[in-house]
Amino acid sequence: MSLEEALKMADKIVFEKTGQHLDDLQKAVLQGTLKRKRYRQIAEDFDYSESCIRGVGAELWKIISEELGEDVNKSNFRSAMERWQSLNNSNFAQEVVAISSFNICEKERHSPDISNSHQPKQQKSHPTQPTTPHQDLDEMPELGDFYNRTTELETLTTWILQQHCHLIALTGIIGIGKTTLAVKLVHQIKDNFDYVIWRSLETSPTFAEFQADLVQFFSQSEPQNSLENTQKSLPLIKYLQKHPCLVILDDIHHLFSSGEFAGKYKPGYEEYDSFFKQIEKLSHESCLLLIGWEEPIKLAQLKSKKTPIPILQLTGLDITSAKEILRDYGLTEIEKWERLIHHYQGNPLWLKSVATQIQEFGENLIELLPDNTILLPEDLKDTLQQQSDRLSKTEKQILKLLVMKNQPVSLAQLLETTQTSPSDLLNTLQSLCRRSLIEKQENLYSVPSVLREYYIESD
Repeated sequence: MSLEEALKMADKIVFEKTGQHLDDLQKAVLQGTLKRKRYRQIAEDFDYSESCIRGVGAELWKIISEELGEDVNKSNFRSAMERWQSLNNSNFAQEVVAISSFNICEKERHSPDISNSHQPKQQKSHPTQPTTPHQDLDEMPELGDFYNRTTELETLTTWILQQHCHLIALTGIIGIGKTTLAVKLVHQIKDNFDYVIWRSLETSPTFAEFQADLVQFFSQSEPQNSLENTQKSLPLIKYLQKHPCLVILDDIHHLFSSGEFAGKYKPGYEEYDSFFKQIEKLSHESCLLLIGWEEPIKLAQLKSKKTPIPILQLTGLDITSAKEILRDYGLTEIEKWERLIHHYQGNPLWLKSVATQIQEFGENLIELLPDNTILLPEDLKDTLQQQSDRLSKTEKQILKLLVMKNQPVSLAQLLETTQTSPSDLLNTLQSLCRRSLIEKQENLYSVPSVLREYYIESD
């Protein structure tokens, strides 16, 4: 479907619902959406505020959702238009056949007047099931390929719907599948909340910007005749107390400083910490899910025996699920697939990267290389570099020390071989574990194969 066709169809839908055609600003939002631009980019292109553009978008998705009978948002707008077009074409063809058959029957009965006959009724071009009006999922990625995470999915669902946890963190190394798992979760539980909101913090918005954005969404969704609309906007926490809400904050690590231990806020971003404390301590029925490479370091301070904050640190896929990735990439004849999965820790992104390289060179590439060979395609190096850039000086020193060892190292051995103070060493190991850059089994520390090879090459 071309951009022009999609705009014409959207205009028809909006006109049928409101009696008005798309205005220039609405067209601008739809054009930007079809070109996969973010709201901020659209706002800059047309010299409007991002909140204004986001508000126009929210109103459009609401109108189109109601007309199409499905939840339409920024990420699935084009596919929704294509489904609607396909359904309309199908209905039109059925109506032509029905009308033709009717005319033939009338002619056979020699009826001169068919104006009062029972002609087939116009079929609706969409189902009539109700939609959930208060969902802002424009920034949520499409689900794409989802490999078995049944246990993790059940864990998150239990925490949210049964234990009613207010604040949850979903962490793990880059590429492990955090966002994909969260998208699957949202699809399964979104109808249990009055409001569902997904935001990426990739652009590092200040808390004031973040709060203003969400408050505007809530205030626009309030009934037009409600008393609140005539008063000053409420603080964000008040809306979360007023309605059961599910708020997902992806890429939360962009709120934290590089060159520091994991989860330490950038200067000027400490207000997020105060907000998270409110979420945890106050009475409400909402849930905030934080997703990122690191958890806020101060979350640990909020833990207690009575109200632990659930933190799910995602690990690699199991052998069966990881093998599906290799199969999807056409690697069906590799005899050493289990060793390959182990080397890359079942990390979906890493496996896809190396599978692409193997596919380009032929499956027998693995058979030609020594058993312990670790392939590092350039895109995988770039990915690992992003997380490596965030490390503190002490973390880099301890990581280098661990890389030099060919076997797991105990805490006692580390204390003997490093000049780092015991306190700093413990903090460093704790931070590296939170980043999923080292593994701890009992009291032994080691660096995973892929990371070891990467740091050896980059040294």
